[in-house]
Amino acid sequence: MSDALSRKALWSAAHAERASLAEDLAELTEAQWARRSLCGRWTIEEVVAHLTAAANVGAVRWFASVLGARFDFDLHNDRRLAEYRGAGPAQTLERFRRSITNSTSAPGPTAAWLGEVIVHAQDIRRPLGLPRTPAVEALTAVAHFYTRRDFTVESRSTIKGLRLEATDGPFASGEGPLVSGTTVALTMAMAGRRDYCDDLTGPGVPTILARCGNSTGEQQVRGPRP
Repeated sequence: MSDALSRKALWSAAHAERASLAEDLAELTEAQWARRSLCGRWTIEEVVAHLTAAANVGAVRWFASVLGARFDFDLHNDRRLAEYRGAGPAQTLERFRRSITNSTSAPGPTAAWLGEVIVHAQDIRRPLGLPRTPAVEALTAVAHFYTRRDFTVESRSTIKGLRLEATDGPFASGEGPLVSGTTVALTMAMAGRRDYCDDLTGPGVPTILARCGNSTGEQQVRGPRP
């Protein structure tokens, strides 16, 4: 799997990552569902509801929602999250499971929506101590996309002037002071997750650390900019 995947292959990877996350969520306790994720103020359950919304809201509904929120993306996300959250964790998880094979998304490159699944899955797994890591092939595709543009996250700006090299796969990009680590750590750092910067090494780490989101991971994957 290369960084130039077909749209079909990207969606197949997104479906596989959703299914993997659903397995991890199956045995969570009520307390775990209520725990704070790496995604700012959202709990684990709220991130799952957000992922369900992302898998069900297409371009037309997305534009209508964003217009209704007057381009306040936090308000837009909160409204759609509330729509797809269940009466409790069990129903929230069931709604997510029914969305696993959906290929619906807001407007934008499919690699961005694979990235949304991967990043938010780790927003959930890291605080819970769940060891599963996304497939390196899927991570590599997202990492390459993140180096090319700021879209849902300011990934390209975060790594400007740096050389990134994965220690567990083929991903490498850029010129400048080196930042190395696993593909998942590099991807999450590009998404602004400061927690993952602790997993990186090299002379470029202070730079990427300074550019990452704050220590509670408040930078969300918001959706395409207008």
